[in-house]
Amino acid sequence: MKYLIVGPSWVGDMVMAQTLFITLKQQNPDAKIDVLAPAWSGPILQRMPEVHRSIEMPLGHGKLNLGTRKKIGHSLRVEHYNQAIVLPNSFKSALIPFWANIPIRTGWRGEMRFGLLNDIRALDKEQLPLMVERFVALGYPKGQAMPSPLPRPQLQVEPASVDSALHRHRLQVDAPILGLCPGAEFGPSKQWPAGYYGEVALNLLKQGWRVWLFGSEKDRQITTEIMSYIPDPHRERCCNLAGETTLADAVDLLSKTTTVVSNDSGLMHIAAALSRPLVAVYGSTTASHTPPMNTNSKTLWLKLECSPCFKRECPLGHHNCMKQLDPDMVMAAIEQLGREQHESLIGVHQE
Repeated sequence: MKYLIVGPSWVGDMVMAQTLFITLKQQNPDAKIDVLAPAWSGPILQRMPEVHRSIEMPLGHGKLNLGTRKKIGHSLRVEHYNQAIVLPNSFKSALIPFWANIPIRTGWRGEMRFGLLNDIRALDKEQLPLMVERFVALGYPKGQAMPSPLPRPQLQVEPASVDSALHRHRLQVDAPILGLCPGAEFGPSKQWPAGYYGEVALNLLKQGWRVWLFGSEKDRQITTEIMSYIPDPHRERCCNLAGETTLADAVDLLSKTTTVVSNDSGLMHIAAALSRPLVAVYGSTTASHTPPMNTNSKTLWLKLECSPCFKRECPLGHHNCMKQLDPDMVMAAIEQLGREQHESLIGVHQE
């Protein structure tokens, strides 16, 4: 079997798509899986051993450009794919597999895709509440039961690549490392307050930890604000990496963290796929749809009457879903993760 997967446009969704790749390989270990995806996703796909190759999608999110899509589709005919699985629900995402003449084209009903898809599924959101369940279901014949539990995303990093990133950014790993991921591409409603991140960071810096702040250039403002809460004597053990790293470097450096605290974001899913002890802070969204998939994570959500609202900004103007989730709750979760990790290591030694 040779598959073409049309990948999603968001970092977290791309990480979760690995569950589908794993299940396809479980069904057919010799299967070849190519993923059509934006260029930024290359470093993530390269760290998924199930993926044969990534094919760059040159069009940005939301751009139709029929001529380019048709050209890409025609160019892929020589690959003789057996099946295409289209993960996005948009009309335009189903065009390239159609023009590539792929005989089986699978996807959820989505936007008027009859004819473009010939293995079209009707999604029951109550039966499949998790994003990963919806991805995996497309890898099985219609109506067939899925495995339980589902496989978890597991990104694999190369030690040489990790060492290179550490050297390039002049980072030391001589102490426990707290990774902070305070950004959220979706909007400010998903962001835990900078002062709270600063309080947690300072607490652990006083215990001898190092702190690395991750994010894109867009997150530089909030990471700089977090740094402002760190007094000078401790700031030298705190490194603001937002906007300074490639996505590849961010993945490799997150693999060296001792614990990660994150909003509901793409970096949260990367940390989970690296099996990092993780505290995931939810406010306007909920873990009932896109939770971290690792077993060593804690999700914090206050379940206020007004949440989840799934809005980019708090429609009520108070942001209580995040403001009332105080730093003590996150510190308690970090300490619990530490105890569980310690007990797990003791159990391994006893065995």
